[in-house]
Amino acid sequence: MKTDKENFFDMVYQVVRLIPKGRVTSYGAIANYLGAKSGARTVGYAMNAAHTMNDVPAHRVVNSKGLLTGKFHFSPPEKMQTTLESEGITINNDQVMDFQTVFWDPNKELEL
Repeated sequence: MKTDKENFFDMVYQVVRLIPKGRVTSYGAIANYLGAKSGARTVGYAMNAAHTMNDVPAHRVVNSKGLLTGKFHFSPPEKMQTTLESEGITINNDQVMDFQTVFWDPNKELEL
């Protein structure tokens, strides 16, 4: 039987799998969508555990300012940036440029 944490992580991964190429979202936006408004940190823990899961595009999840705060969980750390850039996202000094334009909000994009 799965724990509540494992179930929450699974729900996070389901949302992350829906983020389109060329778009990013934030830890907080995912938490808010899942009904855990103060759960951004827990979403971060889920992303840290997902870096070996090939079907979870963890590189598309950034902080609320568009910073690549999770990059050190990639090997090498530059992989997060290069993967986003290969999807057409511009990064400067570890920050997504035109963040509001490429931001994908699951609350607006997905039906509850």
